[in-house]
Amino acid sequence: MSKQAACSGEGQLEKWFAQRRKSKVLDLADRAITLAIDTVTELEKAMVAASKGETAEAKKNIERLFQVETEIDELRRAVFEEATRGSLPSKDREDIMHLVKRLDVMADHVKDSGRSLMLLAEVTLPKDVWSELVEISKDLVEESTTLRKSIERLGGDAAEVRALAQKVDEVETRIDERYLRTKALLLKQGRQVDAAGLLVLMDLLQSLEEVADSCDDTADYVRILTVTREAG
Repeated sequence: MSKQAACSGEGQLEKWFAQRRKSKVLDLADRAITLAIDTVTELEKAMVAASKGETAEAKKNIERLFQVETEIDELRRAVFEEATRGSLPSKDREDIMHLVKRLDVMADHVKDSGRSLMLLAEVTLPKDVWSELVEISKDLVEESTTLRKSIERLGGDAAEVRALAQKVDEVETRIDERYLRTKALLLKQGRQVDAAGLLVLMDLLQSLEEVADSCDDTADYVRILTVTREAG
């Protein structure tokens, strides 16, 4: 084989490996995003079960949530490692890493919520409080799945992406309102819960709000990406 042919062959191999690596980064990132949304879904299932007094079922969902969150941590590290080795343009690499990192933070807050819920699963709470908690968890599922849609449509219709990001913001506002309503309920019915239970419940509420906020922050970042990509 001539030197020129060998160099040509090496160039083709290098291009092939680069394409494979790029695909692997995107596959890993997509898996991490999917699992981040799955943690929110598991949290909702656990919340519904706990509200019905189905403690064992609630704990099963929370355990699954913990397992998924651990996998997300591993995927985040794999995405960063692959992106560093790969041939993606620096801007694309940074965008993917930022998205994955933000969703990892969201999943961390979901895990914190699950920890508090695990403790509350055997505590007797007023039905009105459980009802608000369930509605918050349902809103979080809507918010996170809408966020995923906005991410999936990046590179497509920018107006649609921004509309989805706006919807995420609207759901987050609704969650804030429920958060305040739940706190108001505690002022009225808090005597039905012991001091330790109230502390854990407040931790749960705070973690749920942080899930909503981190989801909304990610939607803001997606909105920024549509602007920078249009400008580019």
